[in-house]
Amino acid sequence: MCICEEVRCGVPPARSGTSGAGVVALYTQAPMPQTLAAPAHSELIIKKSRFIGCVQPMPDRASAQAVVDALWKQHPGAAHVCWALLAGGQSAAVDDGEPSGTAGRPMLDVMRHQDLEGVLATVVRYFGGVKLGAGGLVRAYTDCVAQALLTAPKVVLQAMATLECSVPYSLEGLLRREIDAVGAELLRVDHGSLVTLQWRLPKSQAAACQQRINDSGQGRVGWIEAREM
Repeated sequence: MCICEEVRCGVPPARSGTSGAGVVALYTQAPMPQTLAAPAHSELIIKKSRFIGCVQPMPDRASAQAVVDALWKQHPGAAHVCWALLAGGQSAAVDDGEPSGTAGRPMLDVMRHQDLEGVLATVVRYFGGVKLGAGGLVRAYTDCVAQALLTAPKVVLQAMATLECSVPYSLEGLLRREIDAVGAELLRVDHGSLVTLQWRLPKSQAAACQQRINDSGQGRVGWIEAREM
């Protein structure tokens, strides 16, 4: 999904004793972080070395390490499996035996420049017998990840909220209709003395959704603490 940068111009109020003419402030909207909807792959041959790249959505470092371990089993003859992870506080850049700073860090920088989050990049290298030098390695690993990202489907990350409330059975239908109307994901329904429903929706819609349900419920809605994701 393409995210366009919005540029707005405005003239701030003039200070006392000045006209303010020609004073223009520029405001740029920060790009929204994105993740990948599915894996994408690339392959380069550079001076007989083969570079096999993959970018894919990844939630955390433990999951990333499992993917890297699996790649070693798939490519036992490879010289290196270098990787980079952008996942909040669990980010990583691993050169795996290549000269320091020539593989993992350049791969990580490519993803950062595209405002990605929750993404793992891996590059398997089969050595072709010709050394590429530090600059050549940086270009090879950078290009391998960049080419994979060219075809990777991207989605904008949204802050999500989980809402949960209990209502009398007579309000269950109304609550379900409201959940459907906002396109929320219904997570759980419990039937006891009351009906308890839990659903997830974009954080930006949560307050309005709660207000509509409160208005319709007329004091008969019991909310359980909302959680953000």
